[in-house]
Amino acid sequence: MRTLRCIWVGCVGLALSGCAGYRVGPTNALAAGEKSVQVVPFANQTLEPRLGDAMTSALRKEFQRDGTYKVATRDPGDIVVSGAIMQYNRSAQSFVASDVITPRDYRVSLTAQITARERATGKVLLNKAFTGNTLLRVATDLTSADREALPLLATDVARQVTRWPMEAGERCSHVLLILILISLWGRLGLN
Repeated sequence: MRTLRCIWVGCVGLALSGCAGYRVGPTNALAAGEKSVQVVPFANQTLEPRLGDAMTSALRKEFQRDGTYKVATRDPGDIVVSGAIMQYNRSAQSFVASDVITPRDYRVSLTAQITARERATGKVLLNKAFTGNTLLRVATDLTSADREALPLLATDVARQVTRWPMEAGERCSHVLLILILISLWGRLGLN
């Protein structure tokens, strides 16, 4: 019985160690660049200017960097990614020591609702709100500091989007494996 328990623990450890490993190349079943993605310019539903352009540019750059999908620039892509900037917030985090009214650091956040659809079928692959955050130190004026923080915010959101699996099956496979192992553990009476 002790030998069976040791074998069981070894199998569980081996199965779970594969979940934590680094994968080279695309994280889905596709070959790199097999499908193309078209990023449509984002709508800006806030009063802050230039957010839509920054988000569109950052998402295109992140898809290029990731390499899973080829970015379609001239032809329509297999997957169409669109979105809207829903919210832009700036809140004071710390204040100037000599003046407790003047903020020195801000936490800035940007929320974008992003949708990805297959062009051929219209199937929605992704429809989710993503929020990016960064800290912002005001040196001379707030406008310049905002301008510097904008690419950081957009890149934070873009990285979250490209890391999000486009299909729910990827997320569920590890959970399913764990549930199967727990079920086998109970059936073998290894409690």
